[in-house]
Amino acid sequence: RRSLRDVAPPPERVRWRMDPRTDVRFDGGGSPLAYALPKAELHIHVEGTLEPEMMFELAARNGVRLPHDDVAAVRRAYDFSDLQSFLDLYYQGAAVLQTEADFADLVAAYLDRAAADNVRHVELFFDPQTHTDRGVPFSVVVDGLGAGIDTATSRSAMTVELIMCFLRHLDEAAAMATLDEALTMRAPIVGVGLDSSELGNPPTKFANVFAAAGDAGLRLVAHAGEEGPPQYIWEALDVLGVERIDHGVRAIEDETLVARLVADRIPLTVCPLSNRKLQVTPDLTRHPLPRMVDAGLVVSINSDDPAYFGGYVGRNYERAAQEMGLDDRTLTHIARSSFRSSFLSEAACEMHIAEVDRVAGIHDVAVT
Repeated sequence: RRSLRDVAPPPERVRWRMDPRTDVRFDGGGSPLAYALPKAELHIHVEGTLEPEMMFELAARNGVRLPHDDVAAVRRAYDFSDLQSFLDLYYQGAAVLQTEADFADLVAAYLDRAAADNVRHVELFFDPQTHTDRGVPFSVVVDGLGAGIDTATSRSAMTVELIMCFLRHLDEAAAMATLDEALTMRAPIVGVGLDSSELGNPPTKFANVFAAAGDAGLRLVAHAGEEGPPQYIWEALDVLGVERIDHGVRAIEDETLVARLVADRIPLTVCPLSNRKLQVTPDLTRHPLPRMVDAGLVVSINSDDPAYFGGYVGRNYERAAQEMGLDDRTLTHIARSSFRSSFLSEAACEMHIAEVDRVAGIHDVAVT
């Protein structure tokens, strides 16, 4: 498959800097390890990193009229009642992404933020159907992302892999056509996932396309057990054959499922601020993550759609420590698990875990 480094960077770069209003750093109320620990981010949608400031800048560049008057109005709209209310706004924002330069600028801005949170490895979701259905060619999306990744990784030691997600509110035929196009053009992706509206769209709907993706040698993951029931997690495992569950917080409702996930060491990519913002949990003090850790589940902390949910991955670690009572040893355990949950080679995984242990040791955390 073509290397991301074979893609030339596009012209007309957007000069983008972190916004101090959204780039929150340790404020003394949690653990400094939230930001200091090396970590992998495995549940992150590149379209969900579109900050309002960049949204307006790209809208101006591409002549797109937005339904909001200014940045403040967009932020006021981030009062979601459920997953669908978020998705409605999410797809509106994605309309500003039209050229290779747009996708390159978007992903480079996210990766710079992730590097500032000491993220060492990213397995990045993207939704090609969100763009191809409105006339943006598949090649524009993947070439732009490739160029932005190349630019950002030239500034850091981060590694990045792409996971192409199918939109579950569309039919399987559309997903299969997307997979065929990706395979035909030899797009630089390592796996496929399943996202968008969960309720009413069970994993079984996509059994054939996941089988085809697996036959093509792609890694398999799926969103399940966010708003959907534990049964969706069972289906993702037994029908789709996934190696990793995205979200999966409702697994804790099914003791037999928990035992299965623990026995098979199936990772769950948990997104605390997302769960709070989308009303999956009423507040973080009642989030199931501590119980999931205590049950022996393999969990990582991730940011999902951070531009919409109030924080990038370091902020998610910090809020988990502050409001769930996770101590430094638990944060270190989760950071180690983030690498063990990834698709990195065993050697690369152990290298990163050794760095986690070194940083934890500087902060006098006992690592086991």
